[in-house]
Amino acid sequence: MALAPKFAGQKLASDKIHPKAVHTLELYLDYVCPFSVKLFNTIYNNSSLRTTLLTTYASSLVLIFRQQIQPWHPSSTLTHEAALAVLKLSPERFWHFSAALFAQQQEFFDANVVNETRNDTYKRLAKIAAGVGVDEKEVYGLLEISDKPAEDGSLNTGNGVTADVKVQVKANRLVGVHVTPTVVFDGVVAAEISSSWSVGQWEDWLEKNV
Repeated sequence: MALAPKFAGQKLASDKIHPKAVHTLELYLDYVCPFSVKLFNTIYNNSSLRTTLLTTYASSLVLIFRQQIQPWHPSSTLTHEAALAVLKLSPERFWHFSAALFAQQQEFFDANVVNETRNDTYKRLAKIAAGVGVDEKEVYGLLEISDKPAEDGSLNTGNGVTADVKVQVKANRLVGVHVTPTVVFDGVVAAEISSSWSVGQWEDWLEKNV
């Protein structure tokens, strides 16, 4: 969990090397949540606000995309697994992949996945990754689920990112996030922030809080 700069003294550090504490803004987003895509588009796809975050607040604010799987959307797990595969293979492409996936969000809504196999959905996700410069075969290789038992006879073998999914879910449960999007600022839910906020509202909030 993030530590607010005003509590920086709680860090154990050398008197000579005392790292500067900065604010942390965490965005808990789900790839198949129609409200998450609104917030993501304002933060990331709006070039002026993204530039402000990467320049004006570069030394005082860390922005983190927290993957929040929403289990009532069955395809949510699959989309987040694909993002974790991208993180493994090309972490510098994660935000690019997220933007591409959000742009095609509706293709992974219930009605558009119900009649295809899990691996077929993975194949579509791997193609999106390829579109942002990540190796399609390697992404699919991390996602594919075998239809054969493992050597020990087990049938719930998972895939190449199952362990990462477990870590993400455990971390998010500790925070107690439920709805998406949820924004956490310096470890506390910023309930005033809405997915419908304009760029101007974000800029006003940043100026007052960071």
